[in-house]
Amino acid sequence: MNRSFEVYGLSTGIITVDDSISDHVIASAKQSCNGFNDGDILVLAETAVATAEGNVITLSTITPSRQAQELAIHYKMDPRLVEVVLTESDSVVGGIPGFLLCMKHGTLLPNAGVDASNAPLGCVTPLPKNPDNSALTIKHAIEAKTGARIGVIIADSRTHAMRLGCSGVAIGSAGITAVIDDRGRSDLFGRKLEVTKRAVADNIASAAELVMGEADECIPAAIIRGLGMPIGDQTGIETIAAEECLFMGVFRKNEKF
Repeated sequence: MNRSFEVYGLSTGIITVDDSISDHVIASAKQSCNGFNDGDILVLAETAVATAEGNVITLSTITPSRQAQELAIHYKMDPRLVEVVLTESDSVVGGIPGFLLCMKHGTLLPNAGVDASNAPLGCVTPLPKNPDNSALTIKHAIEAKTGARIGVIIADSRTHAMRLGCSGVAIGSAGITAVIDDRGRSDLFGRKLEVTKRAVADNIASAAELVMGEADECIPAAIIRGLGMPIGDQTGIETIAAEECLFMGVFRKNEKF
């Protein structure tokens, strides 16, 4: 990878159901950075992708189950939101007031990724149903329309243990190697690295979120240019089993709801 790169925020206007994400970002890229170039990596906010795919839920249509009502009382949440979270999650391992800590697709995350931020009033947006497929579909659409070979990352915002604030994390990827294995390389003093892997897609997502923002910026996408990563057809982000995870190893001892 190169030692420097550029980040361009893409203002698209509000994304609505059935909008073409590729058309929105292509038009914005022409204004922001003269369009797409070979090797560009496009980062997209998961809420915009989910919305365009029609994955928007109106809370007034939700009837909470008894389990949702009990969890809502315990964690001081809207029971309709809890019901959506239960539907979206693989399991619930705990929580704090306002949030349930969930397992979904091998990842530990709050409220199973269900988010009311940047969703229409009275609505929430779950994560895209298949983020890797979403990334690949958008990649192919942009490549077909522009001729540029690009990578695509679907990004979400996450908190980290014992840290205030959130940063970007990749939940879907197409066209780049999302995790680079540095095991076997030497450190500054010649010692062989034994466990180090670089979460490249997560780092790129965090860099993009600096210009994308979290509020009313209306910049749901960014182009990372000049990083020098090879572009291919691979998809997906490597994960680890729960028993291998330092944080999840603690939560597995707790009773699941």
